[in-house]
Amino acid sequence: MTQIPEIVPLFLYILAAVAIIGLLLAAAWWLGVKTSNRNKQLPYESGIIPSGGARLQLTVPFYLIAIFFIVFDVEAAFIFTWAVAWEELGLMGLLHITFFIVALLLGLAWLWLKQGLEWGPSRLRQEHGTK
Repeated sequence: MTQIPEIVPLFLYILAAVAIIGLLLAAAWWLGVKTSNRNKQLPYESGIIPSGGARLQLTVPFYLIAIFFIVFDVEAAFIFTWAVAWEELGLMGLLHITFFIVALLLGLAWLWLKQGLEWGPSRLRQEHGTK
């Protein structure tokens, strides 16, 4: 009796998935309405007629918040992985994560001193006439 290689079921699964997706796309194209008019080309906005452009001018603080989130998220991932393996890492791991956290705190202090965390109107900036 011959044995089926282990990769054959994977290829059969991929073939079945591609066939089902192709069949559903072909059915949607064949059964779908083929007429078009100006109203059908408008973006759907929950029944509200769209007015104006979809582009919003976002302020710089929005992007700063996004960058800070990404940075602190990556930092949390590093600290979490260290916490999971702290027994195996020993004293050297503790020294490395301490250096990492101190570097992060120094960066945060520098950002605070440069007023990178001041996003809204503040009394000091209003007194100096800057925004």
